[in-house]
Amino acid sequence: MLESSLEDRRREQRIVASRAIVAGVLVTLALCATLLRLAHLQVEEHEHYAVLSQDNRVKILPVPPTRGFIYDAKERLLADNHPSFSLEITMESVPDLQRTIEELERIIPIDDKDRSRFARLKRQRMRFQGVPIRLNLTPTEVARFAVDAHRFPGVEVHAELIRTYPLAELTAHPLGYVGRINERDLTTIDVGNYAGTNFIGKGGVEKAHEDVLHGRVGYQQVEVNARGRILRTLESTPPTPGQDLLLYLDMDIQKAATEALGDYRGSIVAVDPRNGGVLALVSNPSYDPNLFVQGISQADYDALLHDPDKPLYNRAIRGQYPPGSTVKPFIGLGGLATGMTTVAKTIHCPGYFTLPGQSHRFRCWRRGGHGSLNLEEAIVQSCDVYFYSLANHMGIRRLHTFLTQFGFGERTGIDVSGELGGLLPSPEWKERARKQPWYPGETLIVGIGQGYFLATPVQLAVATAAMANRGRYIQPRLARAKRLPGETKESEFPLISRQIDAGSSRNWDELIKDMALVVEGPRGTAKRIRSPHYRIAGKTGTAQVFTIGQKETYQDSKVSERMRDHALFIAFAPVEDPRIAVAVLVENGGHGGSTAAPLARQVIDAYLGGSRLSPSEEADHGD
Repeated sequence: MLESSLEDRRREQRIVASRAIVAGVLVTLALCATLLRLAHLQVEEHEHYAVLSQDNRVKILPVPPTRGFIYDAKERLLADNHPSFSLEITMESVPDLQRTIEELERIIPIDDKDRSRFARLKRQRMRFQGVPIRLNLTPTEVARFAVDAHRFPGVEVHAELIRTYPLAELTAHPLGYVGRINERDLTTIDVGNYAGTNFIGKGGVEKAHEDVLHGRVGYQQVEVNARGRILRTLESTPPTPGQDLLLYLDMDIQKAATEALGDYRGSIVAVDPRNGGVLALVSNPSYDPNLFVQGISQADYDALLHDPDKPLYNRAIRGQYPPGSTVKPFIGLGGLATGMTTVAKTIHCPGYFTLPGQSHRFRCWRRGGHGSLNLEEAIVQSCDVYFYSLANHMGIRRLHTFLTQFGFGERTGIDVSGELGGLLPSPEWKERARKQPWYPGETLIVGIGQGYFLATPVQLAVATAAMANRGRYIQPRLARAKRLPGETKESEFPLISRQIDAGSSRNWDELIKDMALVVEGPRGTAKRIRSPHYRIAGKTGTAQVFTIGQKETYQDSKVSERMRDHALFIAFAPVEDPRIAVAVLVENGGHGGSTAAPLARQVIDAYLGGSRLSPSEEADHGD
């Protein structure tokens, strides 16, 4: 028994000893691994974890810049930044949230929309961050809260600068508006430079000159605690405010053009031929851009979107219309420049034109015809047959090449976002777009500005300015210069121009004389807008909305209002020293001479000075 007991004790001692050795080895290995890991962290990864530690204590916060102002040609403020006040609740400082909101409602109105927004934002923010319960407080509401602010710990009024447009509808289409940055914007901007910024230009000048107006973001280096609360500011780099933008746009002319259009749907664009400055850019009807700045309501947006008059549609730069007879001076000039016609050459107009070997009649707007006419008479009386014949003689390729010089069929490059280029058709275009050959009859239709031919009002205005300049084509601009806030020194944007080749200078003289006779001649289609104060050169135009059959007669009274012809007019003045070029487009307005021309006269009068047309003078008819 004794031996058995001793043997068990020795065996147990051996077991304990072996286990102690294994444990010792494991502990030693673990200790070595820990020491190696500590060495790795302290030596090799020291810099990485030091940065993380510092970042946990120090944060870099963006400071957004103030957006630059926009002024018109006479330094009138068109786009401003005004303080917007919101009422914010900091959750961790409010012991009873529901009771606090109920008490606030007794002072300031809070509706279901406010509550819904508050509930959504509350889930997205930390408890120490403010959450807005009411936006856009009025001065009265701010004052009312200030009186009782001591009763609401954790509730305060927060101010931020919000874009505002004092003239609202009057400047909506040229200026555009700013709106909240969305996911699409984030794919195109420098995210670092927009840190802390909520708004970006969404259209018009605001978008085209975003790089000038926005400025550069600043930063604050702040110390925070473990929960992210700011304890103190360690270092700061102030933001660079956006530069102010000075426009050529003259609100006197803009207002005159808007009033001239009245209830008409359409567009008026006025350009200074000397520098390409856009004096007026009107698309009617318009809308209030202030609705979009902080987010338009769904009801308001649906009302604008489904309005049959399309107030959101910028007709000046996106409206593509057949230019009608307004292109006849340019085609006449092309005929002289290419030697396809002469000043003295006459063509007989029986009221229609037929291609050799064909019976189809391409009709003139005067069914009885104009008789025998030369180029001057054809432009003054707007004879279609003369230009059918000239277009047929020139051919579509010569027409296309010459008209391209005036900017037809391509964007003008105006600094308003969203411009379309119209359409100057060619055989190559038709083959590419329609998979069809070009027919001779289509060339005739181009000769009177119909068919596939489409132009925007801004294209017509710029082309008219180039005619007034005797071939100097200047890229149009709304923005004249930029400058730093609070300074007087301006930095002007460069003028971009080119020269149109039309052969002899006599060709320019001839066409300008002919356009002047459209207004001054006894048979001119715009003779009733002649001014006693200065000379006007112009050209009327009427563009069909739908095709009329060979044996049908167009009658306004039998056509629905939205299917009636568009009325157009282009003009510049004074003839001897042009200072303004105007293009007028009135949708479904009828005749260019009776509808569009008087509107152009009102705009020119507003710029150059002159007496208003009487109702009897405005009641003229013509192409």
